[in-house]
Amino acid sequence: MEHGTNKVIILSIRILALPSALHAFRKAKAFQSQIINKYHQLHAKCVSTMPVISVTGEANEDLFGAGVDVERYSRLLTTYADMKDLTSGRKLHTHMIKTGIDGDHYLGTGLAIMYVKNDKIEDARQVFDKMPERNVVSWTGIIAGYARNGRIEDACELFDKMPERNSVSWNTMIAGYALDGKSKEAIKCFAQMQREGLEPRQSTFVPLLSACAGLADAEQGREVHACVIKTGFNANVVVNNALITMYAKCGSVEDSCIVFDRMPERNVVSWTAMISGYAQNGRIDDALQVFEKMPERNVVSWNAIISGCAKNGRFEDARRLFAEMSNRNVVTWNGMIAGYAQNAYGEEALKVFIEMQTENIMPDACTFSSVLQACASLAAMEKGKQIHSHIIRLGFEADVFVGSALVDMYAKSGSIIDARQHFEKMPEKSLVSWNAMIIGFSQHGHGSEALHLFELMQLEGLKPNAITFVGVLMACSNEGFVDEGWRHFNSMWEVHHIKPGKDHYACMVDLLGHSGRFDEAEDLINKMPIEPDAVIWRVLLGACKIHANLELCVRVAGHLLELEPQSAANYVLLANSFAAAGRWDDVGKVRMMMRDRGIKKDPGCSWIEFQNRVHTFVVDDTSHPQTLSIYTLLEKLTEQIKEAGYVPETNFVLHDVEGERKEQLLCYHSEKLAIAFGISNFTPGTTIRVIKNLRMCGDCHTTTKFISKVVGREIVVRDVSRFHHFIDGFCSCKDYW
Repeated sequence: MEHGTNKVIILSIRILALPSALHAFRKAKAFQSQIINKYHQLHAKCVSTMPVISVTGEANEDLFGAGVDVERYSRLLTTYADMKDLTSGRKLHTHMIKTGIDGDHYLGTGLAIMYVKNDKIEDARQVFDKMPERNVVSWTGIIAGYARNGRIEDACELFDKMPERNSVSWNTMIAGYALDGKSKEAIKCFAQMQREGLEPRQSTFVPLLSACAGLADAEQGREVHACVIKTGFNANVVVNNALITMYAKCGSVEDSCIVFDRMPERNVVSWTAMISGYAQNGRIDDALQVFEKMPERNVVSWNAIISGCAKNGRFEDARRLFAEMSNRNVVTWNGMIAGYAQNAYGEEALKVFIEMQTENIMPDACTFSSVLQACASLAAMEKGKQIHSHIIRLGFEADVFVGSALVDMYAKSGSIIDARQHFEKMPEKSLVSWNAMIIGFSQHGHGSEALHLFELMQLEGLKPNAITFVGVLMACSNEGFVDEGWRHFNSMWEVHHIKPGKDHYACMVDLLGHSGRFDEAEDLINKMPIEPDAVIWRVLLGACKIHANLELCVRVAGHLLELEPQSAANYVLLANSFAAAGRWDDVGKVRMMMRDRGIKKDPGCSWIEFQNRVHTFVVDDTSHPQTLSIYTLLEKLTEQIKEAGYVPETNFVLHDVEGERKEQLLCYHSEKLAIAFGISNFTPGTTIRVIKNLRMCGDCHTTTKFISKVVGREIVVRDVSRFHHFIDGFCSCKDYW
C-alpha cells in the first residue's frame, strides 16, 4: 500500500467516526457504508501486495527472508484495530501463527493492541504472555486495555510488574484511575511519577485535572495548575481547556474565567467549556453572553447552551435556542428532555420525547434515562411501561443506566415488585442501580429488605456512597430501628470516610423524633458541624406533633419561621399541633399571622393515572366530569367503613366547629376523591395508585385502611414522605410515618 493510500484510510476512518459521534443514525448509515466500501477496496489493494498465501496458510515464499514486510503487517494490524475489524484481525493472527512470524515482538505488540482496541483483553493478554520479548510499548498497551475495560486492579497489578516505565506508562495509569472514578489514586500516581523524576506531558495533565474535578477539590486543582505553569504547559490550549472544566466542576468558575481570559489561543472547545462551566454553576446569563460572543459555533456548543438553559429552568431561552438550531441531533433533544425531567416538569419532558419521535430522531440510552425520570416524577407507571416496551424493542434494556432508571421509575410509580424484578434481571448493576433499589425498599416500608440489600451490595464488592446511606438511614427511620440507625450513621465516617450531610442528619432526627427521643434529637442538631436547615427543623416539628410535645413544638417552630418565614408548610404544622391539643386560640393566632404576612396554605392535591391520562383532584373538588358518581361512591364507602369500625379523626380539622361539621370537612380530601375515582374506573382487583403533594393526614390514612378492607383491593398512596401500601385494613408503614 502506498503511503498516501494509508493516509486515505486513516482520513476515512476519522470521517466515519464523526456522524456516529453525533448520533445522526439515519444519515450516518448510508455514509458509513460508502466509507466501509472504500476501506475494503483499499484493504484488498493492501493484501494483494502481500506474499501469496495458499488455502492451507502456507506461504509460497520464505516470509522470514526478503518476502516479509513487517511494516506492511503492522499497518494492517493498525487498520484492523482502528476499524474494529476483529474478524480480519483474527484471520491475520492465524496466518501469522502458521507462518511463524507471530514471535516478532514488534508485530506481537501490534497484535495485542489490535485485540485491545477490539475490546478482547483476554486475547490480548494471551498474545502478551506468549511474547518471547516485550518492550515498554507492549506492557503499556495491555495496561491500557485493562483500564479501558474497567479492570483497573488488573492494570495496577501489571503496572507494578513492569521492568521499565516511561511517561506514557504513568499517564496510562493516571488516565485509567481517573476513568474508573478513582480520583485519589490518580493523584497519588502522579505524585509517584514525579518522585521517579519523569516529566509530565499534556496527556498527563488532562486526566489529572479530571481527577481533581471528580473530587471537587479546587485546592488540589490549583496545585496541579501550578505544576502546569512550572512545566510550561500554561499556553497549551488542550490543558487550558481541562483547567477551565476542572475549576468549573469544583465550583470556582471565576478561576475558569481567569484561565479563559489569559489563554493566548482559544478554540471552540475553550468557548464551550466556559459555557458549560457557567451553566453548571447556575450563571446562565453569563453562559448566554459567552455563547453570543463565540467566533464560531459547532453542534457541541449549541447543545451545551441549550442543555444549560433547560437544566437551570430557563425554558424560554432553551426553547428559543432549540428553534434557532439548524442541525439538531439526539444530544440536543436529550438536553431539553433532561432539563424538563430534572426540574420536575414531567409532562413537558414527555411532550418533547413525542416531538422527537415525530422528527424520526432515534433515541439513545440517555434519552430513555431522562424519559423514565419524567415518568417517575409523575408516577405515570402506564406510560413508563410503554416506554419500557420501546426500550426492549430497541435493545437498550441491558444498558446499566437505562436499567437503573427503570428500577427507579417502577419504585417511584408505586410498584416495588416490578422494580425488584427488573433489578434482579439486570445483567450488570452499578452503584446507582443498588441505590435505587435500596431507596425504593425504604420508601415502600420494606426497611429490612433495604438493609439486607445494603449488606449484599457490600459483599458484591461495591462501596457505598452518600446516597446509599440516605437510603439506609431512611430504612432505619421508617422501621424505627434506632440502634441500627446510630450504627450506620457512625460508620459513615469511621468506616467509609463519608462525611454525613444534611440529608443524613435529617434522617437521624426523623428516626429519633418519631421514637420520642427528643433529647437525643436536639443534642444531635446542636452538635452538627454544619448549620441545620429548615428540613431538619421541620422533621423535628413533625415528630413533636405526633407525640404532642407542644413545648418543644413552639421552640422548633421559632427556628423554622426564622429560616423560612414565607413557607406555608411551617405554619400549617404548628397550627396542626395546636389543633390536636385543642388550643384553638393559638390556632387562630397562627392563622392571623399567615394572613398578616400574606401566606396562603398550599392546597392539597392528589392525582391518579388512568388510560394514559392524569386525573387531578383538590379538596372538595367538583370540577371533574365524574364528580357526581365519585361523591356518591365516597358517601357509600363512608357508611360501609363506619359499620366496619371507622371513627372520623376530627382532631385533624383546623377549625373550631361542631363534630358533625368536622366530619363533613374531612370527607372530601383530595386523596379520598382520587381513590373513589380509581375504584369507579379500574377493573376489579387492579391496584389503585395515588400521588399526594402533601403529607397524608391521619384521618385519610385511617379511612384508606378501612376502604382497602371493604373493597378487597390494594391501594398505594405516595405522599411527600413515603409510600403507603394499604392491604386488607393494614398499611405498610405500620402507622409509623
